[in-house]
Amino acid sequence: MKTSKAIRVSLIWIALALAFNAGIYFYRGPEKALEFLTGYLVELSLSVDNIFVFLIIFKYFHVPANEQGKILWWGVLGAQIMRLIFIVAGIALINAFSWLTYLLGLFLMVTGFKLFSQKDTNVDPEHNVVLKLAKRYCPGLSKFAIVLIVIETTDVIFALDSIPAVLAITKDPFIVYTSNIFAILGLRAMYFALAGVMPLFYYLHHALGFVLLFVGFSMFFEHFLHIPVLIKLGVIAGTLIFFVLLSIKRTRNERKLT
Repeated sequence: MKTSKAIRVSLIWIALALAFNAGIYFYRGPEKALEFLTGYLVELSLSVDNIFVFLIIFKYFHVPANEQGKILWWGVLGAQIMRLIFIVAGIALINAFSWLTYLLGLFLMVTGFKLFSQKDTNVDPEHNVVLKLAKRYCPGLSKFAIVLIVIETTDVIFALDSIPAVLAITKDPFIVYTSNIFAILGLRAMYFALAGVMPLFYYLHHALGFVLLFVGFSMFFEHFLHIPVLIKLGVIAGTLIFFVLLSIKRTRNERKLT
C-alpha cells in the first residue's frame, strides 16, 4: 500500500470511529461517548508502538513489502478474536474478584514506568516461545505462517497492556471491545502510513509510559479517588500532544545541525 493511500485509509478509519462515537453519544449518552473516545485514544496510541515491533519483525524475516499487507490483514483478524476473549474473560474476573483491579492497576504502573524509562524497542523473534514450539513440532511451516505466528503472539503481549488500560477507563464490555476494534481495524493502514517516519517519534515510549502510569494509578485507586472520564481524556490527549510536539522540536533542531 502506498503511503498516500495508507494516509487516506487511516483517516477514513478515524472518521468512522468518530462517527461511531457520535452514535454512542446519541443512543447511550455523553458519559459513554467520553469513555469510548478515551479508550479509543489509548488504544490508538498504544497501536503506534505495535508498528515499531512490526517493522522489526518484517525486517528480521526479510518480508517483502508486497507480502506485509497480507500478513497484517490476517494478523488484524486474529487480534479481533483474541481480544474479544481477553475482554470477556477480564471483565468476568474483575466482576468476580474486585481485588484484581488493584493487581491490574499495579501491573499498568510498573509497565508504564518500564516503558517510560526504556530507550529502545528490543524484540528478538527467535526467542518467541510459540515460534520455537511451532518450528519443533511443525518443521514444514511456511515463512508466511512463521511471521504470522510471531505477529499474533506479539499482539497478545500488547493486549496484556492495552486491555487493562481501557478497563481502567470503563468496565462496559461494549465500549471496551469497540474501542479496541476500531483502533485495530485501522492498524494495517496506519502501519504503511507511519512506517517511513517511525524513527521521528523519539519520545513515543515516554508518552505511552506516562499514559499507562496514569491509567494504572486511576485503576489502583478507583475505590478511593474517582477521576472523571473527561479529566482522564484531557490528561491522555495532553500527554500525547506534548510528547509529539517535543519530538517535532527535536527533529527540527537535529535538521538545523545537519
